[in-house]
Amino acid sequence: MLVGVDIGGTFTDLVLSKDGQLTIHKLPSTPRNPAEAMLAGLQAITGNQVAMLDRVAHGSTVATNAILERKGAKTALITTQGFRDVLMIGRQNRPSLYALHPQLPPPLIPRDLCHEVPERLDFNGDVITPLDTTALDAVLNVIKAQEVEAIAVCLLYSYVNPLHERMIQDRIVELGIMERWQVALSHEVLPEFREYERASTVALEAYVRPVMGRYIEKLESQLPDNVGLRIMKSDGGVIGASRVKQQAIQTALSGPAAGVIGAYHIAKLAGYKNVITLDMGGTSTDVAIIPQEQIRRPQSESDGLPLRIRLLDIETIGAGGGSIARVDAGGALRVGPQSAGADPGPAVYQRGGTLATVSDANAVLGRLDAEHFLGGGMTLDLAAGQRVVGEIAQQLNISMEDAAKGILDIANVNIDRAVRRVSVARGYDPRRFTLVAFGGAGALHACDVAERLQIPRVLVPRYPGVLCAFGLLVADVVIDYSQSVIREVTDATIDELANLLEDMMEQAKDDLIHEGIANRDHRLYHASIDVRYQGQAYELNLPVSDVVGDIRDSFHKIHSQTYGHAIMERTVEVVNLRLQAIGLVEHPTLESQPEQPYQPRPAGQKDNFVLYQREELKPGATFMGQALVFQLDSTVYIPAGWSARVDGYYNLILERA
Repeated sequence: MLVGVDIGGTFTDLVLSKDGQLTIHKLPSTPRNPAEAMLAGLQAITGNQVAMLDRVAHGSTVATNAILERKGAKTALITTQGFRDVLMIGRQNRPSLYALHPQLPPPLIPRDLCHEVPERLDFNGDVITPLDTTALDAVLNVIKAQEVEAIAVCLLYSYVNPLHERMIQDRIVELGIMERWQVALSHEVLPEFREYERASTVALEAYVRPVMGRYIEKLESQLPDNVGLRIMKSDGGVIGASRVKQQAIQTALSGPAAGVIGAYHIAKLAGYKNVITLDMGGTSTDVAIIPQEQIRRPQSESDGLPLRIRLLDIETIGAGGGSIARVDAGGALRVGPQSAGADPGPAVYQRGGTLATVSDANAVLGRLDAEHFLGGGMTLDLAAGQRVVGEIAQQLNISMEDAAKGILDIANVNIDRAVRRVSVARGYDPRRFTLVAFGGAGALHACDVAERLQIPRVLVPRYPGVLCAFGLLVADVVIDYSQSVIREVTDATIDELANLLEDMMEQAKDDLIHEGIANRDHRLYHASIDVRYQGQAYELNLPVSDVVGDIRDSFHKIHSQTYGHAIMERTVEVVNLRLQAIGLVEHPTLESQPEQPYQPRPAGQKDNFVLYQREELKPGATFMGQALVFQLDSTVYIPAGWSARVDGYYNLILERA
C-alpha cells in the first residue's frame, strides 16, 4: 500500500493506492502541529492499519512556513574576512523601481550573528591565506556564547576548493559546540559561483534544517519502522527522509510541485501534453505551464530572499477559497492575499469566521451546496455566508448577489493575470493548451478563467481536491548535482567536463541505491551545462543530449532561438555542469475504461443548477451546463453554454459548446 499526503493551509489530503484502486480522504489541517492531521488521516484511510503501508510520500510546508513566519532556528554565519556583510549588502536591487521608500526584507541572519575568519583562496582554489585556526577558535567561543542552533559556513571560492569549510566544520564538532548535521557548508548546499546567492541559500538551509529535522524525526517516531517516508522537493521529485535532514531547503517550495506532477501525469494519460495547471486551494492559487514537458528554473525567492535551487516554474498568488474580501479606503472591492485559512476559515464553515471570503461568495451564489460539501460530511452555514457577504454589499451599496459575483470576478481576474504571466508573457498562446483544474476550489473557477483566456477546454481529474496527494504517489526520486566550471570551451574543457560528469554519475548511482532504487534499469540521468558568452552576466542551460557537434554551435543556436540573435565571433564559456539522477518508483496503475456515450440521470435540481454526483458518472457520460457536480474532495461548476464529457479515466472534459 502506498499513500500520498499533502498538508495544505486549510485541508490535509490523502490518497491511498492498493491493488490498483485509489481511496481518498480529506480532513481539516492542524496548523499548530501539521503532523497531527497527517497521522490521524493515515489511521483513517488505512482502517487503523498503518503498519501495512509500504511507503508514505509527503508534501511539506514546514520549511516554507519557518521562513515566511521567521520561526526558523537561531543561526550564525561564518564567512571569509571582509565579507561579513554579504547578506546585508546583497545585490543592491530595488524590488519596486519607483517606490519612494523601498522596503527590503531583513537578512535571515542579523549582523551580530555574522562572523568572519582570516582565510583566502583564489579563483582556482589555491590557498592564498591559510585558515587562521586561532582566530577561528575565538569566533567559535563567541558563537557558543550566542547559543545558536545552527551555523552556516560560506567562504570565498569554496565551491572550487572546500578545504577550509571542512576544517571549520571539523573544528566545531571537535570542540563539541555542535553536531556535524547542524553545520551547513556552502560547497555542499550549492557548489556554484555567485557569492550572495550561495550565502543566502546556505543561510536558508541552516535556518530551516533543525526545524525540518525535528519535524521529520517526530513523524518517523510515530510511523512503524517498516514504513518508508519520502518528502517532496521543490523540483517535483521526492527523496528519503534521511536525505531531507541534510537538504532541508530543497523542500522550501515543494507545496505546489506535487500538484503539477500529478496534473501532468493525468493529462498525459488522457492525451493532452500541452497543459496549464490551475491549483486553487484554501489559501493560494498556483499556476504553471507545461509545453510538452515540465519547466524548471534555477533560482527563486522565498520571502524576498534569493534561493538558488532547481524548482518547478510555478506562479503563486494569494487567491484561494479562504481569501478575504474587503472594501478598501477608496471604496474599491479587494480580494486577498489575506486568508481566513483553516482557523477560523470562511464563515460558512462554522468555525468562527466573520469576514467574507471567496468560498462564502460561491455558497451565496449556490455553487457550494450546504448539503453536499465534503460529500455531505460537512454542513455549510449558508446564513453565515449571506451575512458576511451582505456586509460587503452594504458597504458598496449593491445587492448581495452582485457583491458575491464581484468577489468571484476579482478572484478570477487575479488568476487570469497569473496564467498570463506563465503563458502569454513567455511566448505561449493559452488557446493551444488544456487547463487542468484541481485543488478544493479549482473546478469552481476553471471555466470562468478559461473563458477569459479563450482556453478551449478544461480537464477536471477524477479526484481534483486531492490531486497534490496523488502527485506524491507518481513522483519519482530525483537528486540534482551541480559544479561550477567557468572555462572557455576548448578541447581541454570538454575533457574536464567528461571527467567531472563521470564522477557525478558514480556519486548518483551510490545515492540512488541509498534511496532504495536498486534496479539499474530504473535509472535515468540527464546531464546539462550552463553556457554563456564571455562577459555575460547570466547563462542558458543546454542539455548535453541537445549538443550537436560542437558546444559553441549548439549554444549559438539556442541563444538565437531565445534572444533572436547570436554573436558568432564571441568566446563561449561553460559556467556550470549539472546532472539530474532519477530513480523510478512504483506508480499507481490507472487503466482506461471503454466509453459508452449516454445521458446521465441528474441527482436533482436546485435554483438554476442541475445536480450530479461524480461517483455516478461513468465513462461516456455527456451533459450540458449550467450544472454542479458534487464529490467528497471538490465541487465542479459548469456554466451555461459549456458541455461536459467523462473520458475513460473518469476525468471530466469541459468544453465551450
